[in-house]
Amino acid sequence: MAKKITTAEFENEVLNAKGTVLVDFFATWCGPCKMLVPLLDELSAKNPNVKIVKIDVDEETPLAIKYGVASIPTLLLFKDGQKVNQTLGYQTLDQLERFVK
Repeated sequence: MAKKITTAEFENEVLNAKGTVLVDFFATWCGPCKMLVPLLDELSAKNPNVKIVKIDVDEETPLAIKYGVASIPTLLLFKDGQKVNQTLGYQTLDQLERFVK
């Protein structure tokens, strides 16, 4: 299950985290973002070593801008606090699993 975080929590939850963190930049009104929720839950269940967090772009706009989020959903992958990958749009479960490997 993905945890919704704020800009104030970002450093501790993502940048200071050990291991792999998948950050989902989303909006509550975004259809593809909603479609991604069950897939992220399944990804989390299959990959307990991958931490998944969600950031609402409408509530945390400066953070979205900082990471160049221009469309949603945008997924960023961090390893040991460093951004290592990014993808845009709806992803299938297979695509998500390849993305976090």
